[in-house]
Amino acid sequence: MSTTAVTAPVRNYRGRFAPSPSGPLHFGSLVAAVGSYLDAKSNQGTWLVRIEDIDTTRVVEGAAKDILTTLEAYGLYWDEDVVYQTQRHDLYAHTINNLNNQQLIYACHCSRKQIKALGGIYQGHCRHLNHSQHHSALRLIQQHAICQYRDLIQGEVHIGQDLAHEDYLIKRSDGLFAYQLVVVADDIDQAITHIVRGADLLEPTARQLSLFNQLNHTAPQYAHLPLAVAKPGFKLSKQNYAPAIAKDNPKPALLSAFEFLGLAPSPELVELSIEKMLSWAIDNYSLQNVPKVAEIQISQKLNSQATLFTQINK
Repeated sequence: MSTTAVTAPVRNYRGRFAPSPSGPLHFGSLVAAVGSYLDAKSNQGTWLVRIEDIDTTRVVEGAAKDILTTLEAYGLYWDEDVVYQTQRHDLYAHTINNLNNQQLIYACHCSRKQIKALGGIYQGHCRHLNHSQHHSALRLIQQHAICQYRDLIQGEVHIGQDLAHEDYLIKRSDGLFAYQLVVVADDIDQAITHIVRGADLLEPTARQLSLFNQLNHTAPQYAHLPLAVAKPGFKLSKQNYAPAIAKDNPKPALLSAFEFLGLAPSPELVELSIEKMLSWAIDNYSLQNVPKVAEIQISQKLNSQATLFTQINK
């Protein structure tokens, strides 16, 4: 077993796990949940759960409740009331009004098909056309482009110049608030200090960092965990029909998540209660021991205690 890291806890740590209710939790989701939980608790911090259901077109009925039930089955109890993005429209509208008052928003009538035909990066075509904002997509004028930043796990992250400088959507033409806007508004409102999540969000993080700057708020520290993949470049996801983790027998998957995160649990750990397994993990967890790779391939079935992993370099 690994030894306890001798590091001082981060003061006033506030972390969060923010799943989208588009299906049940799979092993990749569990890694993100456990990683964010252990990082918060090893720093004597607060761990929150936010249901990111703002994209109602992707919400599966009953998924949010199932996610919360699964977290409870794995002993991952949140410290404050669960937040649902669909109940926070006033916050997002206020954020857009703030940006609009700074004359940083414009309406865009370009379709995804048109943008894709031009190379996939929006070139600011509508910026000076003065379209009405009514029933239009809204874009933010990028004034704080982030081309690189340092991640606590992945190290130096570099973003392409075109993508970094793109005027990105903050509200869709169908009236739904865009993810990039709402996630930053939520993190500011909830005073989040640390974000531990999957490496598939390395590029969106650059935009979120720029928006924190635009809103004159200190950004959280980011740590992007390796992705669990079935094969290189093929991450486990709800869209890829990754199997749901078991609620009736959580210990094997929990043990595998510990190993995935760089802990060295002995097989006998499953003889303990879920609470004691997590207590052991909190005492032995260190962010420094998380593998510094973008992907880790899962080599055996997820419900096996003998799950094997293969690290894949960035």
